[in-house]
Amino acid sequence: MLDIAAELHRWTVQGRDFAVATVVRVTGSAPRQPGAALAVDREGEAVGSVSGGCVEGAVYELCRQALDDGITVREQFGYSDEDAFAIGLTCGGIIEVLVTPVRTGDAVRPVVAAALAAAAAGRPAALALVVSGPAELLGRAVAVPARGIQDKQVDGASGTVSGFERAAAAEARAMLAAGRTGSVTVGADGSRCGRPVTLFVESSVPAPRMIVFGAVDFASALTRVATFLGYRVTVCDARPVFATAARFPEAAEIVVDWPHRYLATAEVDARTVLCVLTHDPKFDVPLLKAALRLPVGYVGAMGSRRTHREREAALREEGVTAHELGRLHSPIGLDLGARTPEETALSIMAEIVAERHGGSGARLTDARTPIHHEPAPSTAADSTNAASLDTTALNALFPPGG
Repeated sequence: MLDIAAELHRWTVQGRDFAVATVVRVTGSAPRQPGAALAVDREGEAVGSVSGGCVEGAVYELCRQALDDGITVREQFGYSDEDAFAIGLTCGGIIEVLVTPVRTGDAVRPVVAAALAAAAAGRPAALALVVSGPAELLGRAVAVPARGIQDKQVDGASGTVSGFERAAAAEARAMLAAGRTGSVTVGADGSRCGRPVTLFVESSVPAPRMIVFGAVDFASALTRVATFLGYRVTVCDARPVFATAARFPEAAEIVVDWPHRYLATAEVDARTVLCVLTHDPKFDVPLLKAALRLPVGYVGAMGSRRTHREREAALREEGVTAHELGRLHSPIGLDLGARTPEETALSIMAEIVAERHGGSGARLTDARTPIHHEPAPSTAADSTNAASLDTTALNALFPPGG
């Protein structure tokens, strides 16, 4: 439910009662992943989605019922050969949904409210919901703030925290540290060998960071697309006449500095994306030498194949290893036949999305892999394949004549 934290936080501040349906498990092909949520208040207002439309009506009614009776329920929706357009997923997958009432006076409300407030403010937070186990625990919740956990910060407890709550909090904190959402199992009494309890842990972490080096036209378009896709973008260039807020209004930050010098002090993590668009050896070589040795998620550099070969040779002379060079995406982007800065930005972001989620970059028409597949492992999939993308999203971002 943390993916709709802003709206739900507003509801809690307004004192509204609501029920929230959260996708806690997906099998096969499904349009939304675990953590997707649909919430309904007393007046029937709804926010969010659990299936992109397939089962929204049925889940809406489950939420209304949960608001009336105050009972947490878990329901499964799947494909029906007999009636594919009734209550079922026409894409062929199965989703499991946990419906949790969040009403004034319910023990779960202050826990959910704390997690929503943190997520809405952009602070890291995790929320663990019991999805299976002893009946008395079903629907229980544990919220974990980023700063750690103390006895009175767990499950709205006013006294000593139980072994189960401590175990649940520890698992949630580990998932939060990794920025992961998914299911874990703990013992009902907090021990490893106790009655098993399945928790669905949802993590909310700040937006991933993108640093774009080179205040060029391609960078302007890339900043717009990346911001639209949820990245917090920094633009860095050593030339103050080009690195201005007027040229990059969508950027969260503009830095005037030599790229490699700025990168040496920049905060990066495993989700950080580095895009080198400077296209100048005096900037590229020292910058990429540093970038390829950082634990970031993606490093890409713009240039022709000839430029890439010359740049690669210069990096080898600087002591960059073959393994480190293997992390470099150059020439940057997927083969979309892009011509304009906007089309090039789409090409770059397509490769970044494929790298982040383990996509092949191949045409779905020709691919034999599931459309909705499991999240990527830590080692990203090969992203050198060509791709063919519809221009609908491009036109939405960059309307003709805009």
